[in-house]
Amino acid sequence: MASAGLCHSDLMLFEGSLISNGVVTMGHEGVGFVEKLGSKVKGFKPGDRIGFLYIKGVCFECEGCQVHNLNCELGTAKLHGTHTDGFFAEYAAVDYRNAIILPTNLETETAAPYFCAGITAFHAVDGCKLQPGQWMAVVGCGGLGQMGIRIAKAMGFNVIGVDINDDVLAEAKENGADTVVNSTSTNYESQVKKASNGGCHAAVVFSAAYPAFGSAIKILRIAGILMIIGLPAKALEFHAFDLMRKVYQIRSESTGPPQKMPRALEFISKNNIKPRVEVHKLDDIHEMMEKMRTGKSKSRMVVVF
Repeated sequence: MASAGLCHSDLMLFEGSLISNGVVTMGHEGVGFVEKLGSKVKGFKPGDRIGFLYIKGVCFECEGCQVHNLNCELGTAKLHGTHTDGFFAEYAAVDYRNAIILPTNLETETAAPYFCAGITAFHAVDGCKLQPGQWMAVVGCGGLGQMGIRIAKAMGFNVIGVDINDDVLAEAKENGADTVVNSTSTNYESQVKKASNGGCHAAVVFSAAYPAFGSAIKILRIAGILMIIGLPAKALEFHAFDLMRKVYQIRSESTGPPQKMPRALEFISKNNIKPRVEVHKLDDIHEMMEKMRTGKSKSRMVVVF
C-alpha cells in the first residue's frame, strides 16, 4: 500500500451502522505498487503503480456484476474494510480485475480518494445528464463534494455549493462553485432559486445527513434530478404523488463496476481534477475520523505509508 483514503462509510462501519464480518482492518480507497502476482493475473507486473476498487470474491461477469459487483449472482461478494481486511495496512490482496494502472499525472500519495470518491463523484455528476450551462447544486461540500464541483465545472455546468459550514463553503468557492449558500439560513431556498433562475436542474447530495435530502428537493425546478450519493443511517421517504407528477426525479450512482472505471479516470486525468488532500500517518486515524464526524474536514484525508 502507498496510501489509503478515509471515506464516510468507514466512519459508518466504525460506529456500527454498517454490518461487518467481525473485526476487520478498515479502508476501501487505495493505491499502491504491485508486489506479487497470482498465477492467473493478466495485464500487470511487479512494480506497477495501481489503484483499485474495494470488492472481491465476485465473478465480474454476471448480469448483477455489470451493474455493481455487490449484486454478483454468486452471493459471495466481500468489501474491503467491511467483510475482509481493508487498506489501512502496509499490504493488501486485491483482485486484478478491479485494478487499473494509475494515470501518470495522478500523484501516488494523494490518488487514493479517486478510487471511491473520485469515481463516484464522476458518475454522480455525469449521471444527471445535464447540458452545459444548466444548474447543478452540490449538497455537501466536503472532500467528495469538492470533487463533484470540479467535475461539474469541467463538464460546463453552473454550480451552487450547499453546506451548513461556512468554512467548507469557502473551500467550495475556491474549488470553482459559481455561488455558495448556507442551508441553515432562513432564506436558503429563495437564494438558490434566485441564483439559478428558478431552481436547479439537478441536486447531487453528497452529504449523508438525513435533512440534506429533503432540503435538496426544495431547490429543484420541475422535473429536476435528485441524485442520491450520501448514505444516511435511516431510510429516506418520498411522496409517490410527487414522483408521479415528476415534480422531481430520483437517481443514484456509485463507483459502479470496474468496467466503468477507465472512463471516469480518463476524464479526471484529462481535466487535471485535483482537489485538496490532507496527508496523514496511520496514528492520526482517530483525529481524521473526528474531523469527518463533526463536519470540520475541508478536504479528503489520506493515510500515507
